[in-house]
Amino acid sequence: MTYSIFGQVTTVRKFVNGDIEVDFYHDDEITTYRYSSDPSRLGNFPKELTETLVSTLATDTCIEIFFGDNGNPTYVELEECDDEDDLEDDESEE
Repeated sequence: MTYSIFGQVTTVRKFVNGDIEVDFYHDDEITTYRYSSDPSRLGNFPKELTETLVSTLATDTCIEIFFGDNGNPTYVELEECDDEDDLEDDESEE
């Protein structure tokens, strides 16, 4: 069964050995995804998708990560996040 999660990158850690860890905030929790050049690591996130996630740190970009039937990520979609404060201001002006 395919599924997706929607959220934002909160933290990125890059290691000397080339590994990258990304903290992804969604549904009021943080999930850590890791890319490693060591293919034997379980739960290894693809390098191309990891680099895309990293590029969104400290931006107003929200990400939807799509996973395939096997639970592995297949692709990501990026979009500008709605600023909740701006939405509240717009509603109060009406």
